Amino acid sequence: MANDAPGDIPSGAPAPTFSRSGAGSPPPQIIIQQSMFGWMGKALLALVGILVLVIVGLVSSYHSYFNEPGRPQEKYHSLARHASQKIAIIDVEGAIMEGDGFVKRQIDAVKEDKNVVAIVLRVNSPGGTVTGSDYIYHHLRELIDERKLPLVVSMGSLCASGGYYVAMAVGDQTDAIYAEPTTWTGSIGVVIPHYDLSGLLGRWNVKDDSLTSGPLKTMGCPTKPMSEEDRKVLQALVDESFAGFKEIVMSGRPKFKADPPTLDAVATGQIFTAKQALDRGLVDKIGFLEEAINRAAELANVSTEEVRCVKYEKPTTFVSELLGARAASAGGYTLGSGYSIDTAALLDLAAPRAYYLWTMLPAILSSNRAE
Repeated sequence: MANDAPGDIPSGAPAPTFSRSGAGSPPPQIIIQQSMFGWMGKALLALVGILVLVIVGLVSSYHSYFNEPGRPQEKYHSLARHASQKIAIIDVEGAIMEGDGFVKRQIDAVKEDKNVVAIVLRVNSPGGTVTGSDYIYHHLRELIDERKLPLVVSMGSLCASGGYYVAMAVGDQTDAIYAEPTTWTGSIGVVIPHYDLSGLLGRWNVKDDSLTSGPLKTMGCPTKPMSEEDRKVLQALVDESFAGFKEIVMSGRPKFKADPPTLDAVATGQIFTAKQALDRGLVDKIGFLEEAINRAAELANVSTEEVRCVKYEKPTTFVSELLGARAASAGGYTLGSGYSIDTAALLDLAAPRAYYLWTMLPAILSSNRAE
């Protein structure tokens, strides 16, 4: 058999195949790459995501359980937004009925915050109970003495009686009490409200037939005229509380301590305008909140460009708003515009109580903003 010439196809050999990509190259292959787990992998990833969300929720609930209820939320107010040092505004808003409420939580927040260098006490209050006013005053003084922080007072539309009592936390700091031009302040005094309804009840043939362990147990009761013995005992309580009020005023207004008759001249229960209060030494300056903030920065020896001013707000959630609405409907009657009749306060009227308060009516109206 003759040798095959180059390029000849041997007999019996299969015909070669040719590729467009070139002689001898393998045919192209299409590879479809699937995910590691397919649809099961996607389901697993979704499950992991859900578990992560559940764990985060559980951790958040765990921490919130041990956090103090109603802890104030810090909000930016003014000055240098990104500064680390702070001037804290503590708000005393509305009637002071209890001292351990939101005002106390603001004080605690400042006490724990080492970045706070000064305090502005914003007071817009007609006053309240003797005990509640003194409680707030005491804890403000404790905070100032412990942290060595300067405090400046900014009075709102009304800073009277117990509100003025609280403002005396400034101590002997000079130029530290600012009243706005339209502020009413003063009303230094004590009152135990009493209403004699015996004549009205007599018309309806209603008699007080209470059984008591002693003649003074029902002193101040509105269903009978006040006896001289009742009046003597209650007046002694008023006088003692009034003496304590004047001592607090002298601690915050040293000029009155040096000249007590000048304090007696203003401690008549009278309310004063801002200008009248300035002329009588009850306040230091007439100015707005911004001026009080600037004075606080000055007393703290910090530039207003290097400190931010913050305030505190009550935390609100959908659940708390819902529960709060139900509690309000259960505990009182809504009058609109955020005010309601507090049934607990109506019951409280039956108990004689001393007040550092300036008002023309019994405290049966409560503002939701002051709770």
